[in-house]
Amino acid sequence: MAAFKQPVITIVGPTASGKSGIALQIARAAKAKGKIIEIISMDSALVYRGMDIGTAKPSQSERAEIPHHGIDITAPETAYSAAKFAKDAKQWLKEIEARGHIPLIVGGTMLYWRALAHGLSDMPAANPDIRSKLEQDAQEKGWPAIHAELEKVDPQAAARIEMNDSQRIQRALEIYLSTGKTMSAWQKENPTTSGRGSDANSLDTPLDFRLISIEPSDRSVLHDRIAKRFELMIQEGFLNEMKLLHQNPSLHPDLPSMRAVGYRQGWDYLDQKINFQEFQEQAIAATRQLAKRQLTWLRGISDKRVVDSLNEADLKQCEQEILAHYGIN
Repeated sequence: MAAFKQPVITIVGPTASGKSGIALQIARAAKAKGKIIEIISMDSALVYRGMDIGTAKPSQSERAEIPHHGIDITAPETAYSAAKFAKDAKQWLKEIEARGHIPLIVGGTMLYWRALAHGLSDMPAANPDIRSKLEQDAQEKGWPAIHAELEKVDPQAAARIEMNDSQRIQRALEIYLSTGKTMSAWQKENPTTSGRGSDANSLDTPLDFRLISIEPSDRSVLHDRIAKRFELMIQEGFLNEMKLLHQNPSLHPDLPSMRAVGYRQGWDYLDQKINFQEFQEQAIAATRQLAKRQLTWLRGISDKRVVDSLNEADLKQCEQEILAHYGIN
């Protein structure tokens, strides 16, 4: 099976930034032109059935209008991993291509993104200081020059990485500079989880992505959106949803599903560990912390297009670029 001719668009960003709404708008515009976009959800909470309101899950009508994948695929008592997502997403991509449709990956669970785009391994975590220094060097010298530096220390990785592939050059040098061991050496020790190595290529699915990050230029607006969205969730019956989950004897607060923001605090409220006001305050604070972590992760990815969710012209241009990327005019 041949891979998609263009890199697969992935829309990311912090929670409440408006990613889902933008994706739906793009899919509707494509549909009006006779093209079908299928959305792959990259969200670790949307996979669970019965967790609808607190996850801001797309409605049944929206999912009937635009095909979605990665939603309601497992019970909340069953753990769902980043590795499982990567495997499932590659299968969805394969099926979408077979139908002649267009994939659009949307979500903010960046560990899922890492697993899908690069694979999971025992390689070291990101080092923000080293990444920042490499980005500064690249601004002065250009990424081809940084690629030449990689070639000196890790010729195997350099041979696999294009001279302008900033994200992968940066990651390879970051690993070497932080550990003294090359990325190729790390991958040799983890041959089945090394991302874009031979094992990943054998999956016969496209592993070429274009990252678009929806980020508000004013953080206070994002905080306000998070608070208002949570208030709306309460009005829509989030506590009733939470009570049904709380009554399920198979569920407990240590499960990944129940550790999701909002649900963790809702469980404590129903256990009478906190009062209603504390439940609201803690849930909103936890959601803001999640957004902060997502933005921090995104700052470590240099090869992305940042779109200001507060700028209508920027959003419109982004929509047109994505449609044009897939040949929809």
